[in-house]
Parts: sequence; C-alpha cells; structure tokens
Amino acid sequence: MDDLKSFRDQGTLFLHSPEALRERLRTIRAVIFDWDGVFNDGWKDIDGGSPFSEVGSMGVNMLRFGLWLQNEEHLPYAAVITGQHNGHAERFVQRERMHGLYMGFIHKPEAFDAFLAKHQLRAEQVAFFFDDAIDLSVADRCGFRVLMRHPAGQAFVERVIARGSADVVTAFSGGQNGLREATDALLHIMGRYGETIDRRAAYSADYQRYLAERQAVVPEIVRAQR
Repeated sequence: MDDLKSFRDQGTLFLHSPEALRERLRTIRAVIFDWDGVFNDGWKDIDGGSPFSEVGSMGVNMLRFGLWLQNEEHLPYAAVITGQHNGHAERFVQRERMHGLYMGFIHKPEAFDAFLAKHQLRAEQVAFFFDDAIDLSVADRCGFRVLMRHPAGQAFVERVIARGSADVVTAFSGGQNGLREATDALLHIMGRYGETIDRRAAYSADYQRYLAERQAVVPEIVRAQR
C-alpha cells in the first residue's frame, strides 16, 4: 500500500522515492520555517504583520513530536527565519517554545549560520520549509527542503525543481493550510503519522515528556541590525 497516495492524488509532489526521502529524514535534527507564504498566504496588514493558522500550528507540533520519537527522545531544534519584523511570528515562536526567531534578515544565510553555530548543527541536519526566491540560498544547503506552492507560482516551482532545491512540493499554499499538508506528509514518510496523532489524542506519557521538554525551551529572538 502506498502511504503517500492520498497526497499524490491531491497534487503533492515527491521528488525522490519514499525510501530516499525517509533516509534523508533520518538525519534531521532541526526544522526551520520561513514565515510569509508558509504560515499564511503572504498578505500583510497595515503594520506589516501576517498571522498563522492553528491547523498549521498543530502540524508543526506533531512534526516536532514525531522527530522527537524518531531521534530517541531528543527534541529537534526549531526556528523561524523571516525577512520582516512580525509580531505574529514572535507570538507564535514564544507560544510554541521554538528555539529561535530571526527577524529582518534579508540575506537569510546570516541567520541560518548563526542558528547552526548556536546549536552545533550541520546544514544537512536541517529540514527547511520555504516559498520564494529569498529562501533559495538556505534551501540549497539543507538536508530536506519543502517548497510551499503558490496558486500563481508554477514557473517558480519548475525553476526550483530544475535547480534541485526541493524534495517535496505542496499541493496547497500557506494560506490554504499547505503547512499542515507538508508536516503530515513528512510524518507519513517517516512512518509515524498514526503514532503521533494517537499518542497526542491519548495525552500519553511520552507525549507529556516531549511537551515538558518543549515547554522548557526559552526562545531566542534575534533582530537583524541594519
């Protein structure tokens, strides 16, 4: 049985075999997310803010839990890197106890390198969720790359695939809860989707251990100096 069939049927693209994708995910020790276009549709309010969906939030939490289980109860490092200063992103990172938020970084490798150095990680140990050209200099270095599709972005999708800069391309955009599609797909690739959902539903002892470790994280908020 193809565990990814439902995703393929809705238009999710998997650019390697399930076995190759699973092997890539076995090395992942951290997850990094762009903000605009990943957690939302990219539109801004008058103050430059853009929100997030609770559907995507739960997906991120389940992915972190799944990686925690996979990695023998070691919490994966997690961060958001965005080119803008965004109060919604800061609230999310604080609430979800991510390890870092890097705001205002127009050249994202500066933030990426700081994150790697702080947590003693290699780039190939990072899964990166992104949506546009500003992110490619980070995506090209990461061990697993998820491109969030835009309704009008087919030319960009084709260019990213030609560059070899993505491993999965979502069927839905950030504003259509494509982030949840992506996190669910990764859990399916790992073979842990049912396990993570069932253990969260039961508020199991291991989920409580994971949650306690997650809640002990003190997020680092880094603002680019310009």
